[in-house]
Amino acid sequence: MRMTPVAPMSLARITALFALLWFATLAQAAIQPVKSPADDNEYRYISLDNGLEALLISDPGADKAAASLNVSVGSGNDPEDREGLAHFLEHLLFLGTEKYPNPGEYQQFIRSHGGSHNAFTAFQDTNYFFDIQPTHLEPALDRFAQQFSAPLFTAELVDRERNAVHSEYSASLKDDGRRYYSVRKAISNPEHAFSQFSVGNLETLANSEERPLREDLIEFWKNHYSANLMTLAVYGPQSLDELEAMVRPRFSAIDNRNLTVKDHPQPLFAPDSLPARLQVQTIKDIRRLQLIFPIPSQRDQYRTKPLHYVASLLGHEGPGSLLNVLKRRGWVESLSAGSGTDTGEHSTLELSMSLTSEGMNHQDEIVALAFDYIELVREEGIDRFRFEEDRQLSEIDFRFQQRPDPLHLAMRLSMEMQEVAPEDVLQASYMMTDYVPDQYRELLGHLTPDNVLIAVQSNQDLPENASTTQWYDTPYRLFQTDIDVPTGNEVTAQLADQLALPNQNPFIPEDLAVLEGSSMDQPAKLATFDNLEIWHARDTRFERPEANIFLSLRSPLTTASPRGQVLTSLLAEAVSVQLNPWAYPAQIAGLDYQVYPHLRGLTVRVGGYHDRLPVLMNRIMATLANPEITKQRFRIARQQLMDDLRNSLQDKPVAQASAFVQDALVQGAWTAPERLAAAESVTVEDLREFAHSFTARVDAVMLVHGNATRAFALNTAQQTDALLLQDSQQVVVNRSQVRDLPDGETRITLPVPHPDTGYLRYSQGSNTGFDERARYRLLTQVISGAFYEEIRTTRQLGYAVYATPFEMLETPAIGLVVQSPDASADTIDEAVQAFADSFREELKTMSEEALQQERQAVISNLMEQDRRLSDVSQRYWREIDRQATDFDSREELADAIGEVSKAELLATFDAALRELDASLLVTTSADATTSDELVKTLRNQPPVDD
Repeated sequence: MRMTPVAPMSLARITALFALLWFATLAQAAIQPVKSPADDNEYRYISLDNGLEALLISDPGADKAAASLNVSVGSGNDPEDREGLAHFLEHLLFLGTEKYPNPGEYQQFIRSHGGSHNAFTAFQDTNYFFDIQPTHLEPALDRFAQQFSAPLFTAELVDRERNAVHSEYSASLKDDGRRYYSVRKAISNPEHAFSQFSVGNLETLANSEERPLREDLIEFWKNHYSANLMTLAVYGPQSLDELEAMVRPRFSAIDNRNLTVKDHPQPLFAPDSLPARLQVQTIKDIRRLQLIFPIPSQRDQYRTKPLHYVASLLGHEGPGSLLNVLKRRGWVESLSAGSGTDTGEHSTLELSMSLTSEGMNHQDEIVALAFDYIELVREEGIDRFRFEEDRQLSEIDFRFQQRPDPLHLAMRLSMEMQEVAPEDVLQASYMMTDYVPDQYRELLGHLTPDNVLIAVQSNQDLPENASTTQWYDTPYRLFQTDIDVPTGNEVTAQLADQLALPNQNPFIPEDLAVLEGSSMDQPAKLATFDNLEIWHARDTRFERPEANIFLSLRSPLTTASPRGQVLTSLLAEAVSVQLNPWAYPAQIAGLDYQVYPHLRGLTVRVGGYHDRLPVLMNRIMATLANPEITKQRFRIARQQLMDDLRNSLQDKPVAQASAFVQDALVQGAWTAPERLAAAESVTVEDLREFAHSFTARVDAVMLVHGNATRAFALNTAQQTDALLLQDSQQVVVNRSQVRDLPDGETRITLPVPHPDTGYLRYSQGSNTGFDERARYRLLTQVISGAFYEEIRTTRQLGYAVYATPFEMLETPAIGLVVQSPDASADTIDEAVQAFADSFREELKTMSEEALQQERQAVISNLMEQDRRLSDVSQRYWREIDRQATDFDSREELADAIGEVSKAELLATFDAALRELDASLLVTTSADATTSDELVKTLRNQPPVDD
């Protein structure tokens, strides 16, 4: 027999072969986490020699790769005299490493390959994460790992990045959430690290010759960051062996300093400081009451979840629940129950309620009723059938687990790896292993009047002698007092008699069968019922027994005026409030619904396990046809709407600038002051008449999509027609368009009560065609990294700095956004124009290879695969709304992006950012005034060409 000679193996191939064999041997001993039957991914849990633990996730069909590294170090590790240092370190790790010294290299690499990146610092954790096109995962991991093994901490960047952290701090000075958090820190146990300022600013991160910040930063990094405190999750289409070959050599280079996680044995509240009451003054019109109970840490109980059991009863919204009784009384708008900060030693259970104006006058009665309900749960709520329901629903959700976004999955898993057993990391959030009445009772034993902080947030003025927080200047009053739960009060006694625990849930699905046969390529239009257009698509590609139903009711009453929009919002709220007690058990059982207003009317969306969908949909239709509108509910809903509109005028500068652009340029949109004026004038009789007339003349469209047959869709439509549309007349309500900007530049200033300057340059395309949209999408992609580096990193003009594709209703545009604590609008604009002038040469000399890379980044994000049925449903629904019923808009836009030439891109760049052919510059200032004439001019503009 003739032998065919074999070429000798190269050293590299031999090394690679041995490496794969070695990894394969290790893999046999690697832990395999328990996964859902619906999960086709492969997993491998490994430990590196330096103590770092990694979870590798192989999804052969993935079109996005992702990674997240979690360090068990956070603001709780900050030195007392260097508050914010952990957060500052998070910032600096992005800014250059030994192998990649350019401070913007990592960020630009991720952006240029269709990805995103970020990080956050919590009390005990700091999490770093990114996603990217899968073919670039290995070089991205190379750059990512370097941040933890060989950061540079360049002296110049250390000093400069202080300004970015300060800008982040400054941007939140008027944020009520951050302000309240500062109060919670101020009143906590001063011996506990939670009491410290966690963000940092120029003062706490001072840099001087006497105390150089860089030295403190490096010392902190060496004393706290260690491989044995790190957990890593990596997701990609590569095999597990390939992923391991990427991870081991790179992340093994991180030093193992054999550190331990910092313990926090001190209680969150100082001994003998409870019971107490806390009053916090807000900026926005907020009315919130919280009952905050210190409890032991619940981390070790993740398999049995006693806190979930108790909180699900306290936060129930069905008939007889605490929320239902208080809401019918007119005192409370919403309620939630759950855990607060968990330090591993201590935690809190927090019962939070949003109060009405009347409820603010009945706080004692509300507190009394809350304790009545806690007592009811304590006496009658511990029952095996409730546990079995919870476990059954958790098992169903785990069995038919939704396919997650790779980035969010990696983030969640890298954090859970710190707290749960390796085999449980995929199932930990679904586990309800045992009925543990003793654990429920032990937890309920902490929910007593002598172990509570009652916190109230409102914008009511506090006395001049009130305390204020150091960094956020937030007024508050704290006083120890016995919580005297009133008894014998006739009103509270009557309300207490109405309290009841939830019955067995009738919405737990029984039919979990998935239809056989192939899915439809796109929705098909079915026969029309008089004035109801019906679209249907059977889709079982995700192998889940679920469906989504959308119904849009477009009415000329909505589009006519700000008054029409206000009444539509109030109608949607009235229907939702009426439905909530009945439908809440359905939401627990995997069904969901929304009744929400939009520019042309309102939409009903129902989704979840198909088994009980028709029951829920029919109830919504019947309620919408005949809503119960009481004077009390109208008064509360209108007040809430007016509060929301007034509060929007307190939003961050860049948020208000963005809202102005939309309200001024979108036909049929109205500003917050216009809607506020309309809300102040409407009456309950107006709303009742509006509700009665709303469907008299209507343009109705329905989509049924998912595990649903054609017969299911037609039956749903028949029921809708019979219950809601039988007597309605068909009309056409045209879709809104975006107004064309005047030629050249238009400048508008907005009065915003915030110390920062907001800046938004909105440059609009000339038409809504795919070619123009493609040019603006690609332009934003190409300049975004350089814009961020120049304006934020180099010039340090603000923390919130970005370029965004500001597309509205298919009208292309680019938005350049800056929020600065120090710079004026003119200074920012000069910097933006200087950037445009200098970047043009870079764009002009960009190679075709580099431009193709940017094209592909945009296309990969645009064409990202659908991971859930709801992703597909939403995309189909948008196409139906814009009457693009070939359902191929993504593909057409992707094709157009692929064809954009450098000459076309340069022309678009010049028109949008240098010549300012059609540009709107919106800036903010505390003492600005807005030109009514300019707003009127914008409102009178014709729409952008198709």
